Amino acid sequence: MSNVPLMPMATAVWLVENTTLTFKQIAEFCKIHVVEVQGIADGEVAKGIKAYNPIIAGQLSREEIELSSKDENRPLNIMNTDIEISNSETKIKKYIPLSKRQDKPDSALWLIKQHSILKDSQVAKLVGITKNSVTSIRNKSYWNYNNLNPKDPVSLNLFTQKDLIEAIEKAERRIKREKKEKEKLKQNQQLRNNE
Repeated sequence: MSNVPLMPMATAVWLVENTTLTFKQIAEFCKIHVVEVQGIADGEVAKGIKAYNPIIAGQLSREEIELSSKDENRPLNIMNTDIEISNSETKIKKYIPLSKRQDKPDSALWLIKQHSILKDSQVAKLVGITKNSVTSIRNKSYWNYNNLNPKDPVSLNLFTQKDLIEAIEKAERRIKREKKEKEKLKQNQQLRNNE
C-alpha cells in the first residue's frame, strides 16, 4: 500500500485552503517539506496548481481531518488507496497497419490449407477478418480468390504461435467431443433397433 496521496502537491494546496491543519501535519501527510507547505500558504509555491480534494478521491475522510485538526500532534492517516489490478491476461486488439491488412485473406487461406480442422469462426478470430470472408475463401468464392497467396500469419505477426497452438488444441478437443457424441448416438440407435 502506498502511503503517499495521489497528486501530493495539489492535495497539499487543498488542505491548506480548506482545513485548519498545521503545516507539519500537511507536510507529513503529503510527503513534502514543511517549507513547501508554508510556501503554498504564502502563495509562492504551487502557483497554478489546481487543488485536489482528498475526500472526493477517497484518500481522507472528514472525520480524519477533524480529529487531526483538534490535535495538532495527531498525524493524518491515508485511507487504503490500493487499486486491485487483475492478474489475468486481457486480450488487447492489436493495431494492424494498412500495409499488412491485405495479408489477412492470404493468412486465412494459409490456415484453411494447413489446419483444416479449424472452424471458420476460429480462423476469423485469429486473423481478424469476418467469418463470412473466411467461409467465402474456403468455398473459393472470395471476390479476390485468384490473387490470394497463402502466407503464414505467425511470421506476418498477425498473432502468436501460442494463439495458433491454443486454437488447434481447441479444435482437436471439439473433434474428439463430436466423435464421442456420434458414437453415443450410433449406440443408442443400435439399442433402439435391437428392442
